[in-house]
Amino acid sequence: MVGYSDVMTFFERMKNMLLYLVQDVMFLSQTGALVDWNRYFSKVLGKPTTFCETMGKAEIWLIRTYWDFEYPRPLLPNFEFVGGLHCQPARPLPEEMENFVQSSGDHGIVVFSLGSMVKNLTDEKSTMIAAALSQLPQKVLWRYSGKKPDTLGPNTKLYDWMPQNDLLGHPKTKAFISHGGTNGIYEAIYHGVPMVGIPLFADQPDNMAHMKSKGMAVVLDFNTMTTQDLVDAVNTVIVNSTYKDNALRLSRIHHDQPMKPLDRAVFWIEFVMRHKGAKHLRPAAHNLTWYQYHCLDVIAFLLACLVTVVFTIMKCCMFLCRKCGRIAKKKKD
Repeated sequence: MVGYSDVMTFFERMKNMLLYLVQDVMFLSQTGALVDWNRYFSKVLGKPTTFCETMGKAEIWLIRTYWDFEYPRPLLPNFEFVGGLHCQPARPLPEEMENFVQSSGDHGIVVFSLGSMVKNLTDEKSTMIAAALSQLPQKVLWRYSGKKPDTLGPNTKLYDWMPQNDLLGHPKTKAFISHGGTNGIYEAIYHGVPMVGIPLFADQPDNMAHMKSKGMAVVLDFNTMTTQDLVDAVNTVIVNSTYKDNALRLSRIHHDQPMKPLDRAVFWIEFVMRHKGAKHLRPAAHNLTWYQYHCLDVIAFLLACLVTVVFTIMKCCMFLCRKCGRIAKKKKD
C-alpha cells in the first residue's frame, strides 16, 4: 500500500519491511477496525471467530489481477489470478454519446472518471479540473454528478453515468483519466488505452504505481496538482507514443491466455466443489502458531545451543588457564 515498485532502494525496503511487521502486529492484536470485522464474522457465522481465522479457512483465492499488472513473486497453489474477468469487447454507444464522440474528429476523445464512490468534488477542484480539460484538443466525457463548473469548456460533457468499458474500447479513445480502481485499470489494459492516474485512497495509489512502473500511465497527486499539471499529463500520454505502445503490450499479454479469466474463475470454483474443498492445495502453515510460522522457536533453540556451546568452551578455557597457571607456579617455586 506504499506505492513502491518491485525495484526499491535500501530505505524503501526498510520501510516496506517495517510496514509488514506493523500489519502483522495489528492482525495478531486484533485492534482497530478488526474488532468490528471479528464481531461481524461472528454474527454471520453464528459462533465466535475472527477475521484472520475466516480468511485462513479459504479453500481458493481468486485474485482480481494478472501478470500484466502484478510483479512476479512466488505464490501458493490455491491462488489463481482472474484479473479482468468483467472485461468484454466494446458494444455500440448510445446514439447521443456516439454523435458527441464522432464530433471529435482526428483528435479523438478522453474518458474521465473518478469511480462510483466519488460523485462530486469541491468547487475549487472541479473548477481547476474543468479548466484543464477545456484546454485539450480532444472531446472529453466526464463522469461527474456535482455542480457544473464555471470553467467547463464546450469540448467537455458531463454524465451521471457512462458505459466506461464501451468507451475505452472505442477506436477514438486516446486516454483514460482515472482514480486507479482495479476495474477501470483492467478495462484500460484490456483495450490498450494509456492512463493518467489521480489516485485518492485505499489501494488506488499502489494500483497506479504498478501502471506507472509498467510505462502505461502518468500519475498525479490529487491534493497538489494544478491545471497545467493535468494538461501536461494528458498531452504526454497521448503525444508520447511510448505510453500507447506499453498499453498495447500489456493488452497483448492479457489476451494471451489459454482460457478467459471468467472461465478460469468458474473452473476453480467448481474444482473446489468437486474435490470437497481441495484440501490438497491448502498449505500446512495455517496450522502453525505465529511463533512457529516465523520460526521463532527454532531460532530460540539454535541461539540457546550456541550460547551453551560458547559458555562451555569459555568455561573449559578458563579451567585450562587456571590449571596451567597452577602448574607454572609450582615449577617456579
